[in-house]
Amino acid sequence: MKIKRFIGGLLESNGYIIYQQDGGDAYLIDPGYNSKVFIEYIKEHGFSLKGILLTHHHYDHSGVADRVKAVFDCPIYLHRRDCDIYFREFKRNADIYMEDGDVFDLEGEEIRVIHTPGHTGGGVCFMSDKSKVCFTGDTIFNVDLGRTDLEGGSEEEMIDSILNIIDKWPNDIMIYPGHGDGCTMKKVRQINSEFLDIVNKR
Repeated sequence: MKIKRFIGGLLESNGYIIYQQDGGDAYLIDPGYNSKVFIEYIKEHGFSLKGILLTHHHYDHSGVADRVKAVFDCPIYLHRRDCDIYFREFKRNADIYMEDGDVFDLEGEEIRVIHTPGHTGGGVCFMSDKSKVCFTGDTIFNVDLGRTDLEGGSEEEMIDSILNIIDKWPNDIMIYPGHGDGCTMKKVRQINSEFLDIVNKR
């Protein structure tokens, strides 16, 4: 898998285009700002955009999804638990509701949906076991975790997601978060104090 990262907006949100080769299929993850950069990159490389994958409903990760969809006529995917808030805040509907365990095919590589509530009720991560990468949205970053005090957030669910899902990921998984730089889970286990606080209190 090849990954192109874009950083946009005052919150410096990460959006990602994932693909195997120029002229092939691609998915867009979390287009929050500046639809032009995504659209131009997709056109320049001749991708067939198969879908827009949202890790959660917040504007800085979903803000320009509709604009990109209008150009490429591809579906927007969002977890069921975030869809009501998404519609209420933005008067938009996702095209397809994701569930835990759903799989997207990227030219033979499986991208698996992992439901990790905490930052929002419908927060998800996108994992490729083949490439050993995971796009974590605002669930977990390199040095901290997503906040849980916004609507739909839950400290209890975040703790459960950390203990029963993320802490089981092997050290060689590379996380690509919704803000900031990526790192391996090995590094997370060394420098992420909020993650360590939860794990060590198990």
